Amino acid sequence: MKIIIVGGVAGGATAAARLRRLDEKAQIIMIDKGDYISYANCGLPYYLGGVIKNRERLFLQTPQSFYSRYRIDVRIASEVTKIDCKNKQVEVKNLTNGDVYSESYDKLILSTGVEPIKPDIEGVDNEGIFMLRNVADTDAIKRYISNHNIQRAVVVGAGFIGMEMVENLTHLGIEVSIVEAKKQLLPILDFSMSALVQDYLTRKNIKFYLGNTVTKIFRQGEDLCLALSNGEQCSCQMIILSIGVKADTKIESDAGLQLDAKGSVVVDKYLRTSDKDIYAVGDMIVFNHPVTQKPKPVFLAGPANKQGRIVADNIVFDNISHYEGSVGTSIMKLFDMTIATTGLTASELKDNGFNYKSSITHSPSHATYYPDASQMSIKLNFDAQSGQLYGAQIVGFDGVDKRIDIFSLTIAHRGTVQDLCAFEQAYAPPFSSAKDPVNIAATTAENLLHGLLDNITWHEVLDHQDAYQLLDVRTNDEYAKGSIAGALHIPVDELRNRLDELPKNKQLVVFCAVGMRAYLATRILLQNGFSALNLSGGYKTYSAVAKM
Repeated sequence: MKIIIVGGVAGGATAAARLRRLDEKAQIIMIDKGDYISYANCGLPYYLGGVIKNRERLFLQTPQSFYSRYRIDVRIASEVTKIDCKNKQVEVKNLTNGDVYSESYDKLILSTGVEPIKPDIEGVDNEGIFMLRNVADTDAIKRYISNHNIQRAVVVGAGFIGMEMVENLTHLGIEVSIVEAKKQLLPILDFSMSALVQDYLTRKNIKFYLGNTVTKIFRQGEDLCLALSNGEQCSCQMIILSIGVKADTKIESDAGLQLDAKGSVVVDKYLRTSDKDIYAVGDMIVFNHPVTQKPKPVFLAGPANKQGRIVADNIVFDNISHYEGSVGTSIMKLFDMTIATTGLTASELKDNGFNYKSSITHSPSHATYYPDASQMSIKLNFDAQSGQLYGAQIVGFDGVDKRIDIFSLTIAHRGTVQDLCAFEQAYAPPFSSAKDPVNIAATTAENLLHGLLDNITWHEVLDHQDAYQLLDVRTNDEYAKGSIAGALHIPVDELRNRLDELPKNKQLVVFCAVGMRAYLATRILLQNGFSALNLSGGYKTYSAVAKM
C-alpha cells in the first residue's frame, strides 16, 4: 500500500509513525511545504521569550531521523498543489528548484492545518508587522527585536497565542499593549472569568484597548501607529497580529472535497473526507462537538495527534476506530497565572438554546495551613435539570491543570456535577484539601439544583441594582476596605441577632468575599422568612468585573 501524507506537523507526523508501527511494508511519503517537520509549534512563543533557550529543542524529528527510525520518505520544501481524486494522484512542486511532478497514492492523508488571518487594512504590510505560525516566523520576529532594539510592541488579538506573546515579549523587557475587538481578553472564556485575568494583567502594567479594531496602520517617524475604531491611536515599534486562523484548504477545495461554510474539511466518524480514500486530520477539519452535536473546529495539538493515530488504524485495519470529537480542553500559562477551559461557555450554551445554570467558586489550591496555597477560581456551566456538566473554566496559580482534566473527562463522558460531588481525589496537604476545589465547585452547583440557594450574577446586580437590597456579610475589616455601593453590612456571625435590621419587603442579595459565608447567610435568611439570593462568585468576581 502506498500512502501519501500532506503536512508533517502534529497529526500528519503522528499518522506517519503509527502507520509504520502497524505496517512495516507500506510505502509512506510525507510532504511538507515548510523546512521542518514534527516541531513543537506550541513552544514557539517560549523560544521567542527566551524561556526555551535552545532552538534545536523545538524539533522533535528531522527528515533524516524520521527516515532512520521509520523508513518514511520525507520531502520538505515541497508543496502539494493539486489533488486528482479520480486518478488518485497528487501534483507536487519542489519549492527549492521549481520542479513539478506527480505522485500516485492508494490512500491520502491531509493535514494542511490553518493559516493566520491577515486583516485587510491599510498599512498592514509595513515593516515590523508579523504573524506567528511557524519556525520561520519566529526566527524573523526574534531577528527584528534584536536588530531594532524593540522597546514597545502591540499585540492585536487577545486569544491564547496573543496572550502568550504578551507574556514572552514582556520577558524580553518590551512594553506591551493589547488591542482586542471583543470587550474582554481571552474571548474563549466567559466575561466574569476574563475579568480576573484582566485585573491580574493590570497589575503587570499591561495596557488594553478592548472593544477596538485597527482601522489603519501608518508610519509616524520611526514608530508604527495604529488608528483604532474608537478614534484613539497607539504607537509602537513592532506589531504582532494574532486575530485568528482559517483552514488552509485550497487544494481540498479545488479537488472538490466537501467543505463547510468556513472552509474546513468535513469528515465522518472514521475521519474520511467525502472521498473514501482520502482522510483528513488536525486544525483544518470540522467535527461535531460532543455536547452540542453541531460542527465545530478545534485548533489544538492534542486532538490532532489523536486523529493521526485513528486514521492510521483505519487505513491498516479497514476503519475500525471512531473519532468521538473534542470537547475543546485548553490551558495556558500567563506569567504566574494559569488559565484553563473545557467544554462550552455560557454564551455558547445560550446561543444553542440550552437550559443551563452557572456557578462560580473561589477555593484554595491546597490546605491553607500548608505553605503557599493560592486561590483558584472555577466556573461551572451545567444542565439546569439533570446537572450534566457542559463547561468549566479555571483561573488560578497552582493545580489548575489536574482539575481541568477532571472536568474535561466528565464532560466527554456526559457526567454530572453530582458525579463530581462524589469524586475522590488524591489528598495530602501539599496537593489538595479534604474538600478539593472540584468537590467545592460541584457541591455549590448541586445546591443550586436542589434549591438550597439561588444565585444571582454580577451583571443582573449591575443592571437592576435598585430592585435588590445588597447585604455584605464579611468582617468589619473587609468591609472597611471597600464594598458594593448601597450594601448593608452585617457580619455573618452577627446575622441571627440582627435580622430585625433587614427589610422583608425587598429581595436580599447576599455576598461575602468568595461565596462560602454568603451561602451560610442565605440559608439563615431563607429559614427565617426572607427572600435571599447569593451573589455568584462573591465580591471577588463582582469587583473584578466592575473595574472593566
